[in-house]
Amino acid sequence: MIKRMLLSLAAILWVFIVNAQRKAFACTPEWLEKIEKIAPDTPVTQPKKERTVLVFDKFTGYQHWAIPHVTAVIQLLGAKSGAYTTDVTRDLSVFDPSILEQYDAVVLNNNCSIHPRRNQILDMLDEDKSLTEAQKIKKAAQLEAHLLNYVKNGGGLMVVHGAVTMLNGSHVFNQMVGAAFDYHPPQQGISLELAEQGHPLLEGFEGKSFVHVDEPYIFKSPYEEKNFRPLLYMDTDKLTKKRKPIDEKIKYLSWIKRFGRGRVFFVSPSHNAQSFEDVRLLKYYLNGAQYVLGDLKCDDAPLNNK
Repeated sequence: MIKRMLLSLAAILWVFIVNAQRKAFACTPEWLEKIEKIAPDTPVTQPKKERTVLVFDKFTGYQHWAIPHVTAVIQLLGAKSGAYTTDVTRDLSVFDPSILEQYDAVVLNNNCSIHPRRNQILDMLDEDKSLTEAQKIKKAAQLEAHLLNYVKNGGGLMVVHGAVTMLNGSHVFNQMVGAAFDYHPPQQGISLELAEQGHPLLEGFEGKSFVHVDEPYIFKSPYEEKNFRPLLYMDTDKLTKKRKPIDEKIKYLSWIKRFGRGRVFFVSPSHNAQSFEDVRLLKYYLNGAQYVLGDLKCDDAPLNNK
């Protein structure tokens, strides 16, 4: 009886914690001050030269409430550590090669597109009533190609959480990122495990798992190819309210990979800004940024080659 009561109390407490960790709040100066206090003072490796990052945080589909927080965190990490400077935009014109070439890396921040088409570039071009449907399709293909070529030719790309859906209907974009989004069960407590002890990008976790509240993303092709170096994973047996059976016990939620001469970092955490109140995640984001910028050298050979 006592054991059952304790288990019930623990379950109630966990529900309270989960609800608290998913509660939305504004990105205030007070919150940013709290983050700045714990953010790394220096990068894990010194930049080879002055680096500039472009954050694109426009969305057309689902609005993640933490978008402003993610953008602010990326700016803060670069400014405090000296690893890079940051520009922010929501303008499609940035995918012009003459603009992209000014940046060492692009960060796609939760750029969720409208379902089921899943093409944010077309979503945004729909706002231009002067274009015919054929012109929109042609221009969307050109802008996507500019981004793909930018990375192929050596640019860095950091894809944060819902940004995996930005061009989810594009096989080439999915190949570049490493996966396409399928669905996710409801938000819940997730234990992120380290896929490779001792990997330089994971040094901030000090060999321990990272528990937080998030949407556990499930991916589809080309995820099955495992054409990436996995860094964080979850145990799908521990997930609740799964919409359908999951074919693998281990599902990766963050990885790095090469695309042509460029570097890609996909990081699913976090849907909620509360997760950034842990210095370990801040270090992970900074390390990932330094990887795509080309300053943090590490093994990024894909899993399917190991």
